Amino acid sequence: MKGIVLGCIGDDYTGSSDLANALTRQGLRTIQTIGAPADDLDLPEADAVVVALKSRSIPADEAVAMTRPAHAWLKARGARHILFKICSTFDSTDKGNIGPVMDALRGDDSGVVLVNCAFPENKRSIFFGNLFVGDVPLNESSMKDHPLNPMHDANLVRVLGRQSETRIGLIHLAEVDKGEAAITARMQALAAEGYGAAIVDSVLDRDLAPMGRAAARTALSVGASGLGIGLARALVEEGAVTPAGASDWASKPIGGPIAALSGSCSAATLNQVAQAERWGKVLRLDTAALVSGPEEAQRAIAWAKAHLGDGPILIASSAAPEAVQALQARFGREEGGRAIEDAMAVIAQGLVDLGVRRLIVAGGETSGAVVDKLGLQAFAIGPEIAPGVPVLRTVGGLGPDMVVALKSGNFGGPDFFADAARLMP
Repeated sequence: MKGIVLGCIGDDYTGSSDLANALTRQGLRTIQTIGAPADDLDLPEADAVVVALKSRSIPADEAVAMTRPAHAWLKARGARHILFKICSTFDSTDKGNIGPVMDALRGDDSGVVLVNCAFPENKRSIFFGNLFVGDVPLNESSMKDHPLNPMHDANLVRVLGRQSETRIGLIHLAEVDKGEAAITARMQALAAEGYGAAIVDSVLDRDLAPMGRAAARTALSVGASGLGIGLARALVEEGAVTPAGASDWASKPIGGPIAALSGSCSAATLNQVAQAERWGKVLRLDTAALVSGPEEAQRAIAWAKAHLGDGPILIASSAAPEAVQALQARFGREEGGRAIEDAMAVIAQGLVDLGVRRLIVAGGETSGAVVDKLGLQAFAIGPEIAPGVPVLRTVGGLGPDMVVALKSGNFGGPDFFADAARLMP
């Protein structure tokens, strides 16, 4: 692989796919890797590489240690700007690791890091530093009850300020409306006052371009796919990247059975699982049994073996919030969640052993566990299933060719599983 222009580090696998999809749509040849790749991994030429980590919900010191090698790998391959990609709902408590990772990557840089997790296309916006999901503040949305990262404050200046060792400023929407020069001037003023980072307001898609142009002139930014779109547009505008044409990534169809796994407990995914009854056969797992021992996972694999020849299948550990709370009370929040992820990964391996090469996974933590279990190393980016969710095709690895879809819990329409299957060659 020759030098790249834009380097990105994602704090989970589904979010990284979201970003890779956004960059590809803007014309950047983009590859998603799982962790910092080995030097001998055969990767296609690319303008941007998104190094996907599974660091969102781990202690800050572990997240920093995991992120540094990815940063070094990207810089060694010529990346002039690094985007630390986080969730569009920020997804970090006061003990979260967004601030510490930002501080570590910023190092001794005396400039201001732009921070923006808005994604207007997915109804995430920031106004006066407050993050909105649709038309409600973050702390009034379903994220307030997230099983791993409950968010109780919509003001990102305060949230990031409680995590970071540097002062956090704010760049108001009025300055964003004036364009790149006004954003840059505000950044310089904040830096002179001792600030190290700034939350940037953005409400509409048009806000992404000036923000991206300002960020592209610095070494580091922190944000969601909206900021990635702004960066990509800036790089194309200035001629640093020539927009790529259509990819031939699907020139060799994979074929064979299609299976889906769902571990997300978001309202959107619960509805998608219910709608999937019209698409294929659905097995709903007993989550307490999944945590208690291997029998439930083996039951799922046996069920899949009996039904894969009949059409698409979905195996779901998704449960309503009250059931999740009961499970956490019985087994512990982290222990129960980890046991379910591990069990779903075992089921995924069983599906691949049965010949599945087209696999859909719903849920960020579930996707991470599945990808790690299967040893998938890198992906080329295919067509978009829903905003933020592309079809991925494995590249550079040692295992069988596969196409997969990795979906964050809240993404996709009611018929997501059927929509994904239609786009998998």
